[in-house]
Amino acid sequence: MNKFICDRMLRRLATWLRLFGYDTLYVGDVEIEGDEDSFLINEFRDRILLTRDKELYNRAKEIRPVFLIKSDKLEEQLKELKALGLKYELKMDRCSICNAPLRKPNDKEALEVMRREGIREDLREKFELWYCERCKKLYWMGGHWKNMKKFLEEHGLG
Repeated sequence: MNKFICDRMLRRLATWLRLFGYDTLYVGDVEIEGDEDSFLINEFRDRILLTRDKELYNRAKEIRPVFLIKSDKLEEQLKELKALGLKYELKMDRCSICNAPLRKPNDKEALEVMRREGIREDLREKFELWYCERCKKLYWMGGHWKNMKKFLEEHGLG
């Protein structure tokens, strides 16, 4: 099972897990009625709950899959999660913002986003593009991609 839901303390981790292609919900992106901890314990039980909250962890561990993250540093959090057998290979599978699957954009979609965001149209000739239907965002493996790879290598995660 490599599907996750992250508590509010793990937004950045949720974003990175999405970049690795893991289906990852972030509780701040989900509409909740009532107590958030009860929601995290009882909903989306097909996902591993990732939390930094020891009390939440102790309440959840008898009911659902849960993993306690001890560090507040991203690189240490990723190292902790290696215990689950995760692979840290950057992919263009999921939107880092909303978790929706990415796909290749058609010309109309690509041009619409480029014009709205002020992105040069020749980007299509330089890079392969991916598109999020939900966010209406484009992704490509540019300089930010190299920086993420460098981060992983520097921390022994690449």
